Amino acid sequence: MQAGPSSTVRRRVQRWQLFRRSRQSIDELAVEEPLEIQIDTRPVVVTMRTPGHDDELAAGFLLSEGIVRHRQDITRLGPHPRHRLGNVLQVFVSPDISVDFLRAGRATYATSSCGLCGKTSIAAIHQRFRRVTARFTVPARGLKRAVDGLRQAQETFSRTGGLHAAAICRPNGELVVVREDIGRHNAVDKVVGHGLLQGLLPFDRHFLLVSGRASFEILQKALAARIAVVAAVSAPSSLAVEFAVRSGITLIGFLRDDRMNVYSHGTRLRE
Repeated sequence: MQAGPSSTVRRRVQRWQLFRRSRQSIDELAVEEPLEIQIDTRPVVVTMRTPGHDDELAAGFLLSEGIVRHRQDITRLGPHPRHRLGNVLQVFVSPDISVDFLRAGRATYATSSCGLCGKTSIAAIHQRFRRVTARFTVPARGLKRAVDGLRQAQETFSRTGGLHAAAICRPNGELVVVREDIGRHNAVDKVVGHGLLQGLLPFDRHFLLVSGRASFEILQKALAARIAVVAAVSAPSSLAVEFAVRSGITLIGFLRDDRMNVYSHGTRLRE
């Protein structure tokens, strides 16, 4: 994956070794900057992200919030013409789309500290997105191939050690699209948004691979894109597992080397 020119910055650091000052050096850091997303010129949300593929990030966010469903729902998308830093992005939607700006203005990425009631949140999401029922299987070797490919594709992570990655993969492990971001949910929004903008949705014959843990918000975004299999290199949260069970999603955690844990709907996996 080719990283954008503004995804990293270089800074001078003092390196220590064995608790002793060693030498001056240059370190490469992942950029973190705010992005304000506007719908029809009205601010909706501000998220901290790594610049690059902002159009996909916005499209994926609007899809996961149920504001848009199809590519034609977005009539125009691009940077605000009067904000030269590029940290304000405008999305114009079809006149047929009725936006609840009060709800959209409260829309934030769910985190473990958001204070939401899990069961209430899941019920609300299922009012917008039905369970997935895709019938296909993913071979275990396809998962292994995807993990190996994701490691090789994380160019910015290899330089900074500070970014998460997400990938949409075919059952055989071939990577369709990979995106990196300082926020794991942003990386997922970018790959989902790529699918929306390129007319590739639904991803109901693909699986989502994430480089870190599987959290509730990642499963929510997978459901919006109709993704039936989610695999994470690290652990899932308890709410992510509950959401996967109730949403019909196959959830895999601790996908490393030749091992993995399957937490829900394991019939989609084969040896």
